Amino acid sequence: MLVLASASPRRLALLEQAGLKPDALLPADLDETPLKGERPRDLARRLAREKAQAALAGARARADLEGCYIVAADTVVAVGRRILPKAEIVDEAAACLRLLSGRAHRVYTGVAIATPSGAIRDRIVETRLRFKRLSGEEMEAYLASGEWRGKAGGYAIQGIAGSFVVKLVGSYSAVVGLPLYETVNLLGGEGYPVRFGWLNIGA
Repeated sequence: MLVLASASPRRLALLEQAGLKPDALLPADLDETPLKGERPRDLARRLAREKAQAALAGARARADLEGCYIVAADTVVAVGRRILPKAEIVDEAAACLRLLSGRAHRVYTGVAIATPSGAIRDRIVETRLRFKRLSGEEMEAYLASGEWRGKAGGYAIQGIAGSFVVKLVGSYSAVVGLPLYETVNLLGGEGYPVRFGWLNIGA
């Protein structure tokens, strides 16, 4: 049994891309406000673990999810130590774009796996990116698209904003929302049959 602690269609699609189809979705509604002085890397790790713990508590209340594995993740976009918000209003997204335009930033994605025994294993993946310098017209058009809504750093690399990326060093899937290499390795290392679903691919 596999549970994804997220309602994100991006994370679900990534998990299924790796041949892993969750049996249930148990998104965790957490306060994602950084703690005072919390570094971007630490925030991503803490939130991924907290999401896994919340989903584990929810799964234990359901007999049909007994003995399940849980996958949780969180993505944080940062310029230096400054954590960018998950943009919900256009002013937030505009501020993010202005900050990211023509400069480098980092994306930290934490992935946490809760095992049937209740143990939690995690990894942090750091990806470095650089955006091209965005013109005023490009910013306005991107803001008008609405693609930024609810996205960390005010952009979605798997969409239009992929054309802004001059350089990426690290994991593309982690920037989208779930580092596939680390997720599959963590699950496999804890005894989950990660290759079982591969048998039906293309069937």
